Amino acid sequence: MTRPVQVLVQRLPHAADLPLPSYATPDASGADVAAAVKEDVALKPTERRAIPTGLVVAVPPGYEVQVRPRSGLALNHGVTVANAPGTVDSDYRGELMVVLVNLGNETYTVKRGERIAQLVVAPVVRGTFTVRESLPPSERGSGGFGSTGV
Repeated sequence: MTRPVQVLVQRLPHAADLPLPSYATPDASGADVAAAVKEDVALKPTERRAIPTGLVVAVPPGYEVQVRPRSGLALNHGVTVANAPGTVDSDYRGELMVVLVNLGNETYTVKRGERIAQLVVAPVVRGTFTVRESLPPSERGSGGFGSTGV
């Protein structure tokens, strides 16, 4: 396992009683993060909402925090992260919000302190984009959207 990366966290007043993001098992990749809603939020089918976590994070330069769905919420209720994976850049200092969407058939209630997403700290590699008149060929070519088979 690699050395942990320190992510500084500021708890906002509306999350004072909630846990910090934490890993459920020793080998978990994502740290669970809780909903800092003041009261229950009813998420109707196809509805999207930005759910507060009550946390502000300082991600070290060269890293990002990816906001990913929790598999149990997705499988059991159809609730997932709408922009998965969401990205928290190292220079963002606003409250961490999780954009949840209900793809299920029934209203889902988000409760205070419920684990709603997982946070994965990941290194960032930046690219440079260079224009060329033509590009080197590849075996796949321009085939996409199912062109490699089922």
